[in-house]
Amino acid sequence: MLVIGLTGGIGSGKTLATDHFERLGITVVDADRAARVVVEPGQPALAEIAATFGPGVIHPDGTLDRAALRHIVFADPEQRRRLEAITHPRIAEEIRRQLAASTSAYTILVSPLLFESGQYRFAQRTVLIDAHESLQRHRAATRDHVSEKQIEAIMAAQMSREERQKRADDILLNDGHIEHLHAMVEKLHQRYLELAHAAKD
Repeated sequence: MLVIGLTGGIGSGKTLATDHFERLGITVVDADRAARVVVEPGQPALAEIAATFGPGVIHPDGTLDRAALRHIVFADPEQRRRLEAITHPRIAEEIRRQLAASTSAYTILVSPLLFESGQYRFAQRTVLIDAHESLQRHRAATRDHVSEKQIEAIMAAQMSREERQKRADDILLNDGHIEHLHAMVEKLHQRYLELAHAAKD
């Protein structure tokens, strides 16, 4: 199975790209969704998070209070490492399970922390959805209603744009024109189909 790791910073347009890959019939495994699965009520990770960070990170209905947890971990790198030690191995297991279940010609693994988390190891090739940082900030603020302070904290926790550009095998520049992005996705799709076909021979 050919796995393509797809990444990009906050507001870069990862969802626009992966939605188009899905329209082309490709399975998309989302590391963020896997991260949500492993902290659902009843999952061992949730109990461990509550024990580590206190009952304040759990809503009265037993679900994770993401805002409260985010406030703790983005303010303190040591706390973020503690959270990652709990969640990352379980997220990796869930990603592995979802990749194994895929039946499309190749599979996209989308992760905002593809390189930082080591999830790139699941992939044979990587693609960066790239955007100018000013455009990223604008999109994150207007689309996700994230505060400027939080955007800065998220960007600080992620690898720099330059470092991602160095590490990615393929780069799609998302300059804000959706037709342009779709055309580039379709071009890469043909290339990945060829690579997937060659891998089977």
